[in-house]
Amino acid sequence: MKNLVILGSTGSIGTQTLEIVNDKKDDFKVLALAAYSNVDLMEKQVREFMPSHVVLYVESAANDLKERIKDLNVNVLSGMEGLEYISTLDACDMLVAAMVGMIGIRPTIAAVKAGKDIALANKETLVTAGHIIVPLCKENNVNLYPVDSEHSAIYQCLKAQDRKMVDKILLTASGGPFLGRKYDELKDVSLKDALNHPNWAMGKKITIDSASLVNKGLEVIEAKWLFDVDIEDVEVIIHPQSIIHSMVQFKDNAVLAQLGLPDMKLPIQYALYEGNRQPMPERKIDFFSLSKLDFLKPDHETFKGIKLAVDSYNRGYIYTTVFNAANEIANRYFQEGRIKFLQIYDIIEDALTLNFDYCKTPTLDEILDVESKVYEYISSKY
Repeated sequence: MKNLVILGSTGSIGTQTLEIVNDKKDDFKVLALAAYSNVDLMEKQVREFMPSHVVLYVESAANDLKERIKDLNVNVLSGMEGLEYISTLDACDMLVAAMVGMIGIRPTIAAVKAGKDIALANKETLVTAGHIIVPLCKENNVNLYPVDSEHSAIYQCLKAQDRKMVDKILLTASGGPFLGRKYDELKDVSLKDALNHPNWAMGKKITIDSASLVNKGLEVIEAKWLFDVDIEDVEVIIHPQSIIHSMVQFKDNAVLAQLGLPDMKLPIQYALYEGNRQPMPERKIDFFSLSKLDFLKPDHETFKGIKLAVDSYNRGYIYTTVFNAANEIANRYFQEGRIKFLQIYDIIEDALTLNFDYCKTPTLDEILDVESKVYEYISSKY
């Protein structure tokens, strides 16, 4: 029986994780749940899975939840202190890090220092603090299991392989809802258009990031840290069908690929079982119904997300924080109707003109300070 602490339990990854737990009751127990502020869904999850601890980051939401579940013996906490507390519980065997945004970094680092294995869905952790997290994992003998479908695919392709023989990571991308459109055709796209992903059902933030290919840029940086490769050796290939989730090319020119239907439960389950396969009742690929598999080069002139991400990494680690923070606020502004879709790139490019050369290899405090300064800068201009 594995005790899980799930950060982001009310989000897309979190709810699917709990569905797997519900199907595999003999293998998993939910020790603690955490989310930002969704009281209604959290109450349902608490009553179904009966965790010992629960955190709602927003204090008023936590107080509301505490009143609602006062008939239960559950410890209700709030804030960053609550997240760090449950992430380091002695009984925790694995932390599922699925909270969206920079909020997930501190509890993940705390869990690593406490020797907890991590099922990682929070991109920001490695994008902004990979230079901190990866050495910490080695120091504390912590296993980092990727939950992203692409990184899980790469992890599977590399299993039992000689890492020295890896030539290139081939990271696939669907291309999102705007695949094939040119820059001028994106000037007036709506939020509804951006959220209409052709293959995946995801949360709003990541769906918009997929439309801009910023998400793929974040994944390039993530892949660099997860698999210890040079960022130049991570190549993005547009694959509209989302059947091949990623590939690894070796120095003998062989290529291994992981295929599957677009279903996040497979990589989530693979991470929960520490890279060991378990039966899944979901539908399988019908190869005879696949008429073709397409592969295209990314249009970097129209969709700037990948290039901006790689450029930020090459400038120094702190600039991946600038890139990420600028995108977070631009993404939110687009959701709120304050900016147009293409202005997401404008805001990121603007933020990357800021000078943070004094901390190219930043500490965690410097990362969070720069994040705050980027938010402040963008908020004052847009």
